[in-house]
Amino acid sequence: MSTILVTGATGTLGTPVVEQLRQTDHEIHTLSRHPGSLETTAHAVDLRTGHGLDQALNGVDTVVHCATSPTGGDLRAATHLIRSARAAGVTHLVHVSIVGCDQIPLGYYRTKHTVEEALLASGLGVTVLRATQFHQLVRSICARAARLPAMPYPDIDVQPVDAAEVALRLARLAQEEPAGRVPDLGGPHVESFRDLARAYLDATHAQRRLWPLRLPGRVFAGYRSGAHLTPDRAVGRTTFAQFLARG
Repeated sequence: MSTILVTGATGTLGTPVVEQLRQTDHEIHTLSRHPGSLETTAHAVDLRTGHGLDQALNGVDTVVHCATSPTGGDLRAATHLIRSARAAGVTHLVHVSIVGCDQIPLGYYRTKHTVEEALLASGLGVTVLRATQFHQLVRSICARAARLPAMPYPDIDVQPVDAAEVALRLARLAQEEPAGRVPDLGGPHVESFRDLARAYLDATHAQRRLWPLRLPGRVFAGYRSGAHLTPDRAVGRTTFAQFLARG
């Protein structure tokens, strides 16, 4: 039995990762800015400052790094995590990244790729899993867009995946030896965002005219090229429509 700590443990991905790992024989610790628990295994740490991180990693063998912030700070967080993990003697650090982060010149993606490179060069035992966009993200985009009389949607294809399925893969990787970058994990189908927007409207019984958006620039061109897709790794099972039906 080993001790496994999950960062971002109360987030969209971290929550199901913790649920999966708690079904094993390992001792599970959690880390987040707002842990919502008084258990001694739940650590309140902001990785962007690193305060309290050394104590949280004391006795930890494996870290599953799910914490992330699209508004910034991921590189600082990774720097603190690498330093403290080295000092604590962590033997395995599992990191989740994004398919296409090395090809699409979006700031958040570039940071994800930089974190990948920093971890792989850290001297720690590291496993990196890239995944496609989560169903939750697509639903959130649709929900915001549907507030308008005409619902705009990005005129691109996407390959959404269930966060619970990514969590299952991460939980399994955390119990294995470090493997570097492992094969990507994509959702079951590459679909047009128009079809996903229509599925959202049908599920919410809303009536909107769909309005395709095509934006100039390298970022949108990267999405149009399909750099964020991994059709050869369509290993997810839950479709977006099935995800919406769960409520």
